[in-house]
Amino acid sequence: MVTQILSMVLPVLVMIALGRLCAVCGILNDERHAGLKAIIGDILLPVVLFQAFFTAEYSGKLLLVFVLVFAGCLLSLAAGYVLRRFVKPYGRFMPLLMTSFEGGMLGYALYALLAGADRTATYAMVDIGQTMFAYTVFLAALKSAEGQKMSPGAMARNMLTNKACIGMLLGIVLGALGVYRAIAPTGFGEVLMSMISFITAPTSALILLVVGYQLRVSRKLLRPVAVTLGLRLAVMAVVMGLVSLVLFAVIPYDRLLMLALLLQYTLPAPFIIPLYADLREDGEYVSTTLSLGTVLAVVLFPLVAAFSLM
Repeated sequence: MVTQILSMVLPVLVMIALGRLCAVCGILNDERHAGLKAIIGDILLPVVLFQAFFTAEYSGKLLLVFVLVFAGCLLSLAAGYVLRRFVKPYGRFMPLLMTSFEGGMLGYALYALLAGADRTATYAMVDIGQTMFAYTVFLAALKSAEGQKMSPGAMARNMLTNKACIGMLLGIVLGALGVYRAIAPTGFGEVLMSMISFITAPTSALILLVVGYQLRVSRKLLRPVAVTLGLRLAVMAVVMGLVSLVLFAVIPYDRLLMLALLLQYTLPAPFIIPLYADLREDGEYVSTTLSLGTVLAVVLFPLVAAFSLM
């Protein structure tokens, strides 16, 4: 089992370390890093999401998972507003760091290592609820923290202009219409899925390289960041327990689905926070929390990997 766990964990650690090395040695700079992120965000990730939702099994189970994960994100956001007094004076953005997950840039890559790239449809079942939450309630709360308001129309525009969301929505529409089931047995289906697999093959490695490059830690913020991450971990443990308890009381236990839940609730908050908000004086606190939250996810990854082998 140790060898199997190491085979999952070491690629993650090595690619993150290489990303950090690229930053230290100047192999990557901010401009090249931005180019890599654009390739991931505009090409690779939309195709990964399209594949996951295109091949997903659409049923009452998916709807139930969607509702439970979305409700769990609402619950953890509410908990963040209650708990933010523990990290004064950083309480403005703290609730946003207590909810949702970086599924796109991290979750799919790690789940592919755990279960195989051909099984990301199971992770997609879990991710769809938090993705919808991230581009609706989460963004509205983020703008509220800046003192702005976000209309439903603006939320819809954000989704429809984001390439990852376009890939996801296209996959959902075609998958729900049964297109994948219709073409899967044909030669065209085989060629299409082979092409998609070829395009998405480097995604995990490139994402982890980018994550390693952007790791930043501010020592002066270690205490409030540690409190934030400790509270997030505690809230996520409770929410995951509630979600899985309700879910598997309604449907039969599914080990791969449980693995997807377990992985999701160890992930850091979404990396879109610095992209969509003017953080000003809170920028260093947010970036340090996201960076150390990523490190925490990697630290917990061997436990998730061990569960995948049980």
